[in-house]
Amino acid sequence: MIKRMLITEKTSQLNERNCYVFLVDENTNKIELKNFISKKYNVKVSKVNILKKLGKKVRRGRVTGFTQTYKKAYVFTDERIASLEEAS
Repeated sequence: MIKRMLITEKTSQLNERNCYVFLVDENTNKIELKNFISKKYNVKVSKVNILKKLGKKVRRGRVTGFTQTYKKAYVFTDERIASLEEAS
């Protein structure tokens, strides 16, 4: 379901406003993710936004390919998640 928490400068600023960013599995939907986060961290999730980033076409010499496609979830909670604050 959740692959890992995404930690960047932008997501660190969002953490201050109770928004956490995760890289999630391609088949995960908003309802499943909301229920999973609620049960695992014992918090009330107010909103979930999901973004799918398609891979770009790249070329290295004669070889062409694509960068990795991933799905990112922005999870908004009513209160802070203490265990995630320690990890980041």
